Amino acid sequence: MLEQTLQKFVKDPNLVIFLCIGNIMRGDDAIGPVMASELNLIFEEQKDFLVINAETVPENYTGIIREKNPSHIIFIDAVEMDVNPGEIKLIPSDNIANYSVSTHAMPISFMIKYIESFTDAKIILIGIQPKNIDFSQEISAEVKNGIKKLSMVIKRIFNV
Repeated sequence: MLEQTLQKFVKDPNLVIFLCIGNIMRGDDAIGPVMASELNLIFEEQKDFLVINAETVPENYTGIIREKNPSHIIFIDAVEMDVNPGEIKLIPSDNIANYSVSTHAMPISFMIKYIESFTDAKIILIGIQPKNIDFSQEISAEVKNGIKKLSMVIKRIFNV
């Protein structure tokens, strides 16, 4: 289901921006930065993809989003979804406000509304359920497995 839904979402991409959000000091909240590292390896030779490790300040990257004018923007973050740790869900942009998204200053739903004011890009959030976002915790095994699964799905979808 995840793979088919994501593949349908990214149909006919021009430029895909992955905006990876998280705090490496807070255990499973490091999902975004870890995924950014994975995606940079996957797409290092690709020109139609831009991976941004936004850490805890995704709003700082709206200028580059405006400049690049992507066809698709994929946010990746830890999201409290009341499911098992490491589970992955695709959350449409109009549904993001219904979820507790990580621990960042500006709600992603506000940022998305701003981005939608200057681009027609299709926007989605890939959420991975964290187990623990306490300070100085390691990433849990469940979330590491979720990251590995998501990386494999993305490789298959984009044939890289």
